Amino acid sequence: MSTFYTNRVALVTGGASGIGRALCEELAARGAHVLAADINLPGAQAVASSIAARGGHVDAVELDVTRAEDVERIVEEVLQAQGQLDFIFNNAGIGVGGEVRGLTLDQWRKAIDINLWGVIYGTRAAYAAMLRQGSGHIVNIASAAGLIGEPGLAAYSVTKSGVVALSTALRAEAEAFGVRVSVVCPGFVDTAIYESAIGVKIDKEKFVKSLPVRLWPAPDAARAILRGVERNEGIIVFPFYARLLWWLSRLNPALLDGLHRKALARLRAMRDI
Repeated sequence: MSTFYTNRVALVTGGASGIGRALCEELAARGAHVLAADINLPGAQAVASSIAARGGHVDAVELDVTRAEDVERIVEEVLQAQGQLDFIFNNAGIGVGGEVRGLTLDQWRKAIDINLWGVIYGTRAAYAAMLRQGSGHIVNIASAAGLIGEPGLAAYSVTKSGVVALSTALRAEAEAFGVRVSVVCPGFVDTAIYESAIGVKIDKEKFVKSLPVRLWPAPDAARAILRGVERNEGIIVFPFYARLLWWLSRLNPALLDGLHRKALARLRAMRDI
């Protein structure tokens, strides 16, 4: 196994579950000191206990990513305690389902506050620290929906598109200062995001069965992310079907029209409100 992450310090938001938990576990297994940050402190503590029992170096911290001052405080506390911040994985997010016609402004605001502002706050705080260090890697978790847009997931797609734009722009700006930036755009990953989504509620079992692809296990997603980060890839897209859809959308967006109609039909068929 590569020693790339050995003795590095990594802050992972949304570290109590899903991709965040898998990232914490994989980073610790590779020798990193991990900070599992989550608004769900008991959940983050459970992750930390599990990792520590296997000999990993980990701390759990409570963090609401929608509060800029809290994000800045956690970053400074990490620097004071560890002397460095090598990676931040801005992973905390929320699913948003439903057509634009059915979403309230409060639902839009919640999606933007967590999925976009939360990433902006984390990026801003970590970037300031990494500029002082002259090194570091900011990893923002977006979605394939941020690359191609998904009908029935418009609000989610909007927030994730913003994360992609932020990350690609900052990557160019930060390169001269020794700071790297990557954005992660996975397809469907097996996490609790489906149960906790806001907007139109969908039965996860029915939704998964209707998909033409399988859900990727979160540990596999974490390994794909860390492989891309080690290679300093600017945009990390997986699995293959997500890369294919991205390629088709750049070649000719109209090629996706049929797939979008089918996806929207599935969503409309499964609405329970």
